[in-house]
Amino acid sequence: MDRSISRMFVRRIGALLLAMVALTAASTSNAGVYLSVTIAPPMLPVYEQPLIPGPGTIWTPGYWAWGPDGYYWVPGTWVVAPYVGALWTPGYWGWGEGVYIWHAGYWGRHVGFYGGINYGCGYTGVGYHGGYWEGEHFRYNRAVNHVNVTSITNTYNTPVVNNTSVARVSYNGGSGGVRAQPTSQERIAERDRHTALLPVQARHELAASSNHALLASVNNGRPALAATARPERFAAGPGPVRSFSQQAAVRSGPVPPRSGAVNPIPRAGNPQGSPAARMRREGPPPHGGSDERAGERQRS
Repeated sequence: MDRSISRMFVRRIGALLLAMVALTAASTSNAGVYLSVTIAPPMLPVYEQPLIPGPGTIWTPGYWAWGPDGYYWVPGTWVVAPYVGALWTPGYWGWGEGVYIWHAGYWGRHVGFYGGINYGCGYTGVGYHGGYWEGEHFRYNRAVNHVNVTSITNTYNTPVVNNTSVARVSYNGGSGGVRAQPTSQERIAERDRHTALLPVQARHELAASSNHALLASVNNGRPALAATARPERFAAGPGPVRSFSQQAAVRSGPVPPRSGAVNPIPRAGNPQGSPAARMRREGPPPHGGSDERAGERQRS
């Protein structure tokens, strides 16, 4: 009888401890859960930026996302800033612990670290040189943006020097990746308040994930539709309930490719093995912050 009571007591204590662990995990989930993949993303495609659709919109460059069928392209697009002064820090893939980890983009007062990736259109790998806020209005740099000066009058023209040695490389670290570390300003900006992916951006990702033509295995890394003037204009079928970036915040188990899926484009120097992706809990990513006049990045 005593043994039975003892076993029951142990089971209840165990259940209580599990519940406490679950609550603790839920309360710390905002520390960051990031998608990781064992195969490097393809090179960034070359494309023309669409005309600015209206004032107050910020360019968000395209990127390779991961889904059940491998990598697919999320077209670059213009997005209305969520508040005056908001700037977009693009997400990026970074090599670490034997996998490529996706660090999601965010909105903030300063442009943070995005892996040193040269996304183009003002995102040279260091800050953003496509424009800046002047009071309640955003001024666009005609040197890197496709501007109709008749409808967009808040402009200036300052040439931007791109680092051609890392042009089109889509990930940081690892074999063939960009060698870049956050600057001191970007490390300080880690304490800035950030706004995550907007709903319109999440729907844009969802639309991309449902378009078969945007798969790297279909377009060989050269999507015909690489950019749009506004988000979510190219859906071609049903997509998942959550977008790529949102899944990284809620999934905790393995995310294997769909049965029969074609592997992403092979790349020299990629680690061998299954292309299966898995979710892993990490600490806060090395997101820093730098404004459009940030200094040169420290490169290793």
